Amino acid sequence: MRHWPTGVCVVTTQDAGDPAGCTISSLMSVSLSPPLLVIALAADSVTLGAICRAGAFGVNVLGADQGDLGQRFATGEHRDRFRGVTCWYQREIPLLPEVVACVVCTVWDIAPCADHVLVIGEPVWHMARRHLAPLIRFRSGYRQLAELIDGDGLRARP
Repeated sequence: MRHWPTGVCVVTTQDAGDPAGCTISSLMSVSLSPPLLVIALAADSVTLGAICRAGAFGVNVLGADQGDLGQRFATGEHRDRFRGVTCWYQREIPLLPEVVACVVCTVWDIAPCADHVLVIGEPVWHMARRHLAPLIRFRSGYRQLAELIDGDGLRARP
């Protein structure tokens, strides 16, 4: 699957007053009526447990130059992932600064799937910065959509 390009997101939630989160590349819209999206997390994910307790989560679509955030939330100790990151909150869910887009969802359903769990969310709030280009994961590395940045007036950062 490393030959399938995909966007990079950080899923965030609140767990007993502390932020929790991890990097994902598995995000999909699954329904328009009602609007639903799905994320996939490892069954033993700390973030999955936090989402189940909170009943809500945020999806932060990373920008072309936010590979450092993608890496930070993909590795290392969970308690260190938010260190030095100034979050803002929407509906009590921590969101990352200057991302391309973010969505806050309530948990609509949860479905086990092999060694992962699918979390289906119903969006309750969203925003997008249409002038920013997303971060892409392809062939085990972070990439940019250069043709969009150059050809359509999108920029990596404002």
